[in-house]
Amino acid sequence: MNGNRRLKYAMVGGGRGSFIGPIHRMAIRMDDLADLVDGCYSHTDDWRALIGRCKGKIDFLAVCTPNGSHCEITKAALEAGMDVLCEKPLSLTLDEATELERLARRRRRILGIPFTYSGFPMVKLARDLVRRGELGKIDKVVLEYSQGSFRKIDFSKPLDKRNAWKMDPKMAGPSCVVADIGVHGFHLIEHVTGLEIKEVLADLSSFAPGNRLDDDASMLLRLGAPAGVRSALLTRSGARPKAVFTVSKIATGEENGVRLRVYGDKASLYWNQEENNYLSVKYPFAPERIYKRNAPYIGELSAASKSLSRIPAGHHEGFIEGFANIYREFCAAVRDRKAHDFPGAREGVRTMRFVEAALRSDRNGNRWEKV
Repeated sequence: MNGNRRLKYAMVGGGRGSFIGPIHRMAIRMDDLADLVDGCYSHTDDWRALIGRCKGKIDFLAVCTPNGSHCEITKAALEAGMDVLCEKPLSLTLDEATELERLARRRRRILGIPFTYSGFPMVKLARDLVRRGELGKIDKVVLEYSQGSFRKIDFSKPLDKRNAWKMDPKMAGPSCVVADIGVHGFHLIEHVTGLEIKEVLADLSSFAPGNRLDDDASMLLRLGAPAGVRSALLTRSGARPKAVFTVSKIATGEENGVRLRVYGDKASLYWNQEENNYLSVKYPFAPERIYKRNAPYIGELSAASKSLSRIPAGHHEGFIEGFANIYREFCAAVRDRKAHDFPGAREGVRTMRFVEAALRSDRNGNRWEKV
């Protein structure tokens, strides 16, 4: 592909009343990466006809539909020779996600998933500080993702479109909160620590009246090195790193509270999505350090953090910019067919392993289940 040619893309979903579709379009436009040339924005439109008429004419397809159609649309696009960026979760089941991963590899297609928070500059700094050994051996992780969105709903009235499908198993799948926002937290833990979540013990609840799926979850996680990797982040004592993970849509008064703490034997770090331009690192016998996005010293510590900062320090960057950073890396891969720094098919499969393990754990009396 000519590296100077503008990319062309089409979109399925994301029409009138959608939250995430406009976010995709704004993120792509932020770096002027590609032109939207076609779309299928309503469930009454024929997405198969869209794929048929766009085959060989676009560079990638953006899938912004509810969960239940992710696999079918993505599969058809990959089979038509298209690269795809599909909303999370990649599918409703692990088997479907695995099928898509294999299909993308077989067809040599690029498959991306916008786990948005891994696109934030200070998350990249956190990841790279862990890699540099600043925290030492990793002992414990605490991840909180608290929303109060279901406390804003009057369940005595018909549900609005943005929330109704998330409670419908036919459209959302077997999980609401774990599959909808829990996958973000799962990916964030693995992305920053470089470790894998090996086992989960989950307790899922449905507090909101009329909700047939989980809207709150409390989980314990056991972490370890990826298969075949000898990690310098694991303690020599043999103790396994643990994580405490709480995720909720009924956290009254909360907005989008993604808060990550990673504790090592030398230092710990803290990142808060609602104050995402700052990263705190604490030491037992030294003053706390507050790293600031795009400060003059950041490039020496994390080239990725520096490159993903768009505006001068002190000017707030946030969700759309993080989303745009995912698209920047994805579009670079579409252009040069090389590896770039964005979540892909592997992460899609990993997150579905987690969702199914959490559901099994809850269903089987809150016991430990392998991821």
